[in-house]
Amino acid sequence: MNHIVNSPDSSTAAIESSSESETIQNNQRDEGLIDKNHSNIARLRNFVIAFDRLLNTSSEESVILEQGGHLLAELVSTDDWLPEDYAQAHPQHYQQYLLYADARERFSVVSFVWGPGQQTPIHDHAVWGLIGMLRGEERSQRFVLDQGHWHPSGNPDHLQPGDVDRLSPSEGDIHQVCNVFSDRKSISIHVYGGNIGGIKRSVFTPNGERKPFISGYSNHHIPNLWDRSGEFNQEGKPNE
Repeated sequence: MNHIVNSPDSSTAAIESSSESETIQNNQRDEGLIDKNHSNIARLRNFVIAFDRLLNTSSEESVILEQGGHLLAELVSTDDWLPEDYAQAHPQHYQQYLLYADARERFSVVSFVWGPGQQTPIHDHAVWGLIGMLRGEERSQRFVLDQGHWHPSGNPDHLQPGDVDRLSPSEGDIHQVCNVFSDRKSISIHVYGGNIGGIKRSVFTPNGERKPFISGYSNHHIPNLWDRSGEFNQEGKPNE
């Protein structure tokens, strides 16, 4: 998995900034300054429109990952748009919420919500992917198969708010991901080259055993990106 966009903060500064930012945003939500149900959902709508345009102009994976990575970096650079329904942690396991699925299943957008200390098993993806960090911090460790066993490959990647990583089966996409924090949740936004909740994939045990799975999604309803009524005043003019 390769970094294509990084936030400029140092590791320590980023962690402090993330904690302070999350505290401020949580206070704003509690005070009603950030709408818990609607938020600034237009940011997500604009992202999926732009990503659709990208796929209409190119089918080259390298182009999609490069240009799509910059689109995702713009989306996760601001944390005021993800509705609270799709930011809820589960006490026992991570959550994967579908935010948008292309009608032709060319791509899907999901929010991954990690409770304190939660992690995935070693797994693959079967399609290209982009991961943008919205809140908190994730650690991703790649694995390689050697003599029938899966072993860590290289140093783990750390994603902090604003960072974007990419993955491709052609480059080796088997990894394990965890929430770095033991006292709060982390949230990342993922874009995949297909309907990720319906794709046949695999998890792996360290001794090399492969187990097929289809992840599905944690939600039964998706956010409404297309209601623009709140963007206009009673005279029909755009809100400033």
